[in-house]
Amino acid sequence: MVAGHLQEKNGIYYMVLSYPSANGKRKNKWISTKLPVKGNKKKAEKMLSEVRQTFEPEEKPMDSKIKFSDYLSQWMEIIKPTLALTTYASYSYMVRRAIIPYFKARGIPLVDLKATDIQFFYLDQLKRVSASTVIHYHAVIHKALKYAVKIDLISSNPADKVERPKKDPFIGSFYDSHEMEKLFAAAKGTHLEIPIFLGAFYGLRRSEAVGLRWSAIDFENNTLTIRHTVTSCNLSGKRVQIARDTTKTKSSMRTLPLIPAFKELLLEKREKQAEYKRVCGRSYDKRYLDYICVDEMGTLISPDYLTASFPKLLKKNNLRHIRYHDLRHSCASLLLANGVPMKQIQEWLGHSDIATTSNVYAHLDYNSKLVSADAMMNGMREALSAIQ
Repeated sequence: MVAGHLQEKNGIYYMVLSYPSANGKRKNKWISTKLPVKGNKKKAEKMLSEVRQTFEPEEKPMDSKIKFSDYLSQWMEIIKPTLALTTYASYSYMVRRAIIPYFKARGIPLVDLKATDIQFFYLDQLKRVSASTVIHYHAVIHKALKYAVKIDLISSNPADKVERPKKDPFIGSFYDSHEMEKLFAAAKGTHLEIPIFLGAFYGLRRSEAVGLRWSAIDFENNTLTIRHTVTSCNLSGKRVQIARDTTKTKSSMRTLPLIPAFKELLLEKREKQAEYKRVCGRSYDKRYLDYICVDEMGTLISPDYLTASFPKLLKKNNLRHIRYHDLRHSCASLLLANGVPMKQIQEWLGHSDIATTSNVYAHLDYNSKLVSADAMMNGMREALSAIQ
């Protein structure tokens, strides 16, 4: 039974309940009796006694007997200060949408959780989501249980013994140069013109394109620097935008040459923004003055708008369907087709290491295969002549 006492506030009796929280410190919950102080002390005391006997804290004490689903909820709050907001939002979405509901229905205590329980969860989820998504679930569950081992709630991590599903092979769609020409023509004069150019020519991610600011453009030295991102995520049931002076990895922060065609496009955009700001006056959105991808009222083009509007533009202009992120793959494929080495493509795209670039785009590197074929033909010239 939780501890509790009565407290007077604004002439009303309140029940103040005290119980241990996940971190061991005591937590208080105030509940109004709605009884005036005068003449109602015995009634209030009776109410307090009843509530103390039946009250179940939302936050259960952090011990080995805690249900695994309850442990996950508390663990999410414990790690929240240590994570980037976007990472926390991603973890929270997976935990509250899929992992907690499954294990809450089974009521498995943390101390009794076995590798088979987790394995059955993966098998169940594979009926509705991809293997890649289940791998993300595994990463979260493993990290949560690793913390439980660290604070001595369990002796070993059952997720260590689980077989992860095999990751789905990735084959990105991409446009060739002719399709790209049609896409640029279709996007001309629309809100998507600059984001599409940034994705297709510079290989920028969605967050990097939307987050590009005027302060990152050096018109004198003809460079643009990728160092700011804008992302969208679900947080506490709401869709929010998060702007950060950081990129996906350290390698993602990069400086690229400002080519003449894009420089001219940006200068035109800057003149239009100045005119819109003058015409709109106080109605112009002053929050995004440094951003390039804004509408006529100065409001930032959101990542979600970009994702939703891009396929509509393709459909309207009878262009083959691809995702906005596939413009990045199109950029890589065109670089490979024109003989650019993999290392330079890694630096252009801002991958953290060349292994990432090679794993994603090795199947597109047809030129290197032609070089290998020529080398083999030169080395086996006599042997080949024998079969002709």
